[in-house]
Amino acid sequence: MKNIKYILIVTFSTVLLGCGAYSFSGISLTEDTKTFQVNYFENNAPLTEPGLGRDFRIALEELILNQTNLDLVKSGGDIVYEGEIVDYRISPTTATSSNTAAQNRLTIAVKVHFYDKNDDEAEFDQRFSFYFDYAGSAQLVGSQKDTAIAEIFERITQDIINASLAKW
Repeated sequence: MKNIKYILIVTFSTVLLGCGAYSFSGISLTEDTKTFQVNYFENNAPLTEPGLGRDFRIALEELILNQTNLDLVKSGGDIVYEGEIVDYRISPTTATSSNTAAQNRLTIAVKVHFYDKNDDEAEFDQRFSFYFDYAGSAQLVGSQKDTAIAEIFERITQDIINASLAKW
């Protein structure tokens, strides 16, 4: 009976300690990485949307704050994100028999420069993009535009985190 209790305690302790280092998000950071900064993302798309660069920066900062224990700093961060919005376009994806758009697509693309002062090999320059489809009869204004941009930013920012911190 004494041996069974001992085995159960050792097994239970091993399981608990073994799970402590696991990250459900898949993010792995060096011990020296404590801070991050997100520089301004300039909007260099041929079709510009006012405030898009600022909104993207805020979306990226919020996602990193929510998924890591890193502190946001304005300068001197251990990891740095910067870049530009390179594409913002609306294009028809399907047409009706009368040659009008049955469905439109908003596409946003962002070029990201990622720097990690503790891991030079992790640095990259990469383009990320995603889209939002909506009815061809609808106008992309107001809450529909806000929803579209929020969904696109959610996907792009998660892809950036996966590429930079989760190494996916």
